[in-house]
Parts: sequence; structure tokens; C-alpha cells
Amino acid sequence: MNQRVAVLGAGGHTGGFVVAELRRRGMTPIPCGRTTDLDEALRAADAVINCAGPFAATAAPAIEAAIRAGIPYLDVTAEIEVVGDTFAAYAGAAVPIVPAAAFYGGLGDLLATAAVGDWPAADEITIAYALSSWHPTRGTTATGRVSAQRRDGRRIAYTGGRLQHLAGDAPHTSWTFPAPVGQRPVVAEFTMADSATIPTHLDVPEIATYMTRNAVADLRAPGSSGPVAVDAQGRSAQTFLVEVVARSGGLERRAVASGRDIYAITAPLVVEAAALVLAGEGAFAGVASLGARFDAKAFLGALSPLHLALG
Repeated sequence: MNQRVAVLGAGGHTGGFVVAELRRRGMTPIPCGRTTDLDEALRAADAVINCAGPFAATAAPAIEAAIRAGIPYLDVTAEIEVVGDTFAAYAGAAVPIVPAAAFYGGLGDLLATAAVGDWPAADEITIAYALSSWHPTRGTTATGRVSAQRRDGRRIAYTGGRLQHLAGDAPHTSWTFPAPVGQRPVVAEFTMADSATIPTHLDVPEIATYMTRNAVADLRAPGSSGPVAVDAQGRSAQTFLVEVVARSGGLERRAVASGRDIYAITAPLVVEAAALVLAGEGAFAGVASLGARFDAKAFLGALSPLHLALG
């Protein structure tokens, strides 16, 4: 069966990777621009993937259109506030809704779910990101501005069982990543969308997040030209390693994934999720993250070794 997937923001950087991945998987993308009549476009679609940030402006209208069309909705937002809004507003939706099915939000959620495994709860989950560089897309820069405005310049940390807004600069420390990365200086409390998805289905009061300082400096540098393609797939030279450590009662469990280009890896993550939902797996109605909808180890295994190296 030829499955047709509408892609909102198909002309953007991440949207282009998603369109290519859908075609590689034998699915038919329906590119949708920002001015597309979504109700018209979704009449011919089996699902919709939203890649159009800032998602504070696009998520709710696209979700409402998906609900009217009776089809699954997935997005790749890294906007913590949008993830929270989606869970709050659409818990009772009649279609599957999968927010943050991307590098930020989805991958950490899957790794945390795999690490926690059969534990009923964890005392703490740590997510440590090592990026060789970070040349943000225009979409990342725009969504960052929107989120900063909503936070009134404050940072976010998941502590005491909830997301909290904190004043002042984030602390700096170091983290020892698996080889070959090793010990690196990191910015702590660099909270990403994983801290909004994980607590929706895992019992954990503390989520610590670290990002390598070089990546934070790149992200904040003025005048970034964005990612530069270095291969036929359009990927940049950027590499990443994500380590998740779950702790409970003095025990530790770890899950690690590494790969190339945080924007490119988002495509197989969200397309795998769409393919599974369309096949009936994890296709229950309402809002749920990747880790809640699917068998995390099996999902990650499906992306290895073509897209991810697992440790």
C-alpha cells in the first residue's frame, strides 16, 4: 500500500531530510508550504509530519487539521513549551499525536526508556550531549528566540518532579563521555525537549542535562551560516554522541547512541515513527512520545547501523 505523508515545512532544512527519507522508505511525501490549505492537503494524506518551526505558531493549527482529517500527527519540535502545551491540550484527541519525534525530545526519550528498562521508577536520569559542532539552521535560531521570549530570559531545569524556571547563568562542569569523546567541559541544565517527554511516562523526579561547551558557543555565535553539506545525502560533518544514565537505589544503567548530523538523524526517527503508527504499532489515540508509544530498544535497533551506532 502506497502511504502518503504530508510534510509541513518540506522546503526547510529538516523537512528536506524528511521528504528524502519518506521516499527512501517507499512512502509518498506531500510537500506543504506555510501557506498551504492544510485541510485540502490532508484529505489525500495518511499522516502528517510537521517540520515547520517555530512550532509555537504551527503545531496547534496542524494538530487541529490532522484531527479533522482523522490522521496521525507527528512533529519534530525541540520547543519545550510546545511539547508541554501539546500534552496538556490534546490528551483526549481521537488520533495519534507524537510530539518531538526528533533528535531533541525523541532520541533522549528512547535512550532513557531503554536504560530504565523494567525499573518501576528511577531516582535520576542524566542526558549528556557531545556535539563536535553546532551550526544552527534558521529554524533553530527562530525557535530559540521564541522560546527565550516565553521564558523571559530564564533557563529551565527538570527538578523536584517538574520543569522549573531558574534565573542566572547555567552552571559549568565536565562530563566523561564514552570513547572516543572522553572528558569534555559541558554546560549543565542545558534542558531540551527530552525533559518534557520523558516525565510523561517515566517516574523520575530529576533529569540532569549536559551539553558540550563548544556546541553551546557555536549555537550562540552571531552570524552562523547554518549547516554545510559534505556528502551526497546533504549531511554536514557534525557528529554527535548522546549518553543517558539512569540511576535507582545505587544502581546505574546506561544507553548510548552516536551518529552524524542532528538534523539529518531527525528524519529516520520521525519517519520510523510514522511508518510504525501507520502499520498499527503504537497507534493509540491521544498524545504520547516515542518512548511511550514504542518498544524503545526495538525502535533504536531499527535505526542501527544505517543511522545510529548504539552502545
